[in-house]
Amino acid sequence: MIGANGEKNNKEVVETILELMGKDPKDYEHVNDRPGHDLRYAIDASKLIDELGWQPVYTGFRQGLAQTIDWYKDNEAWWKPQKQATEAIYTKLGR
Repeated sequence: MIGANGEKNNKEVVETILELMGKDPKDYEHVNDRPGHDLRYAIDASKLIDELGWQPVYTGFRQGLAQTIDWYKDNEAWWKPQKQATEAIYTKLGR
């Protein structure tokens, strides 16, 4: 993952995704934490910037996330069959 630096906890990320998709930001089911899960996301792109001269296109989390959501909406034909295949595997495994 490449990012433009910053830190967000899981709750902030999911609530922002829901809001950007036109949903109620509180419309999710909170479940108990699983052992070893990520408590937060902290992305440091300094090595890419310093060593490769890379610069992020989106420096704001919200703007970048909105663009990511739009990409997925516009490219459903690419990802949907892969998602269905993965879900079929999990169903077969009883998960």
